[in-house]
Formats: sequence, structure tokens, C-alpha cells
Amino acid sequence: MRLTRQTNYAMRILMYCAANTDRLSRIPEIAAAYSVSELFLFKILQPLVEAGLVETVRGRNGGVRLGRPAEQISLFDVVRVTEESFAMAECFENDAAECPLVDSCALNSALREALNAFFAVLSRYTVADLVAARPNVRHLLGIDLLEQRAPAA
Repeated sequence: MRLTRQTNYAMRILMYCAANTDRLSRIPEIAAAYSVSELFLFKILQPLVEAGLVETVRGRNGGVRLGRPAEQISLFDVVRVTEESFAMAECFENDAAECPLVDSCALNSALREALNAFFAVLSRYTVADLVAARPNVRHLLGIDLLEQRAPAA
């Protein structure tokens, strides 16, 4: 199974926010950290907000932050929100009636088992796990540098 670019960057947005818990994250900063367009990130942000994975704060000093603790956001939560289809083969889709084996196919059963195993593994990992796995993630994303430049409040 191959995840979409949208899912990849949704994970990255969440990782950035998880690494940047001391302040609100701004889309231009996240876009710069990952060398991707702000418009693309704004498109990805909407389903994350609708699912409660991210909160937006409007206004001059606004930005985004995690909608719940990083320890409570599984990778499966993100994939479920960002992926449109989990069809691994045509027989998972609605037009499977053309196949004479549709009701008793061992391939369909094996692929469904594999997909469920994939989901089970994603459910075991959280956004917090991804950030904790790399202690220097704040430095790599440029968050530490942004905080050094920020004026004291």
C-alpha cells in the first residue's frame, strides 16, 4: 500500500506541532521547514481540523496546534482522515461483481487480512512516538532557531 502525499504531509504537520508545543505553529514556518507550498499545507489542514487533530487560532498572532495530545493521535487516525480509498485491488471496490469469485475469493481474504495488519501497526504508533524517536527534531525543523529570533514577550 502506498500512502498519498497528502497523508505524508499531514503527518509532518502534526509532527511539527508536536515538536513545537511551547507556541503556536504557523503554516509559513511549517512550509519552509519541509520545503513545500503553503497552499498545499492549507488544503491538508482542513480535514485535520474537521477531525479534531489540529486546532486553528485566528488573528494576528494565530497559528495551529494539536487538537489533542500527541500521545492520543495514532498514525491510523491520520491515515483514516487523509486517505480516500483503502482498495488494494479492484476486488475491494464496488465493481467487484464482475468477478465470479467475488464471494469466495482467497485473494480478497488475504489482502483484507494484510490491510487489517497494516492498520493495526499504524494504531500502535502515535505522533508523539515519531517526534520522540528523533531527539533533535526541533533543531532539524528549525524550531529552535525560530525561538531564538522571537522577541521576549
